[in-house]
Amino acid sequence: MAKQDLESMKYPIGRLQFPDNYTDRNIKQWISTIEKFPQQLENLVEDFDDLQLDTPYRPEGWTVRQVIHHMADSHLNAYIRFKWTLTEDKPTIKVYHEDRWAILHDAKDADIDISLSLIESLHARWVYMLKNLTSDQLKRTFIHPEKKEISIVQLIAMYAWHSEHHLAHITSLAKREDWI
Repeated sequence: MAKQDLESMKYPIGRLQFPDNYTDRNIKQWISTIEKFPQQLENLVEDFDDLQLDTPYRPEGWTVRQVIHHMADSHLNAYIRFKWTLTEDKPTIKVYHEDRWAILHDAKDADIDISLSLIESLHARWVYMLKNLTSDQLKRTFIHPEKKEISIVQLIAMYAWHSEHHLAHITSLAKREDWI
């Protein structure tokens, strides 16, 4: 497989890039992406069988099942990061090893309905919070130990991208395999 093909399989919508400037329209669009994600994901995978769910989205990549459980894990961690950032002054967040989480039994073997339900409920609560943030709250930041200071606005952009990124992984696989 060519390096370019693997890169496009890893990043079907491109790598995350933060815009230099953010508008209210951008923020509303990102929140809308986060809001719509649970239903888009469910609609995409609702008819997948176990063989499809256990198919990697790319060579040496996670299975569809692992991606779905990863989304629940990742977005749950994101929600907590938002809460810390809104309630503490520049907290240093805890990182987690998503690759290690993805090989635990609850990510490799569990029924996807568990995580689809969690994602639906989590996103409803998360979006409610996001839609009610003040301009001052949007400027609040946390410290990522491996990166830098990240603002709430950047975090919103990041998780809108993250939702689209993994949805594209599954959609691209489904198209390549003629499942949709």
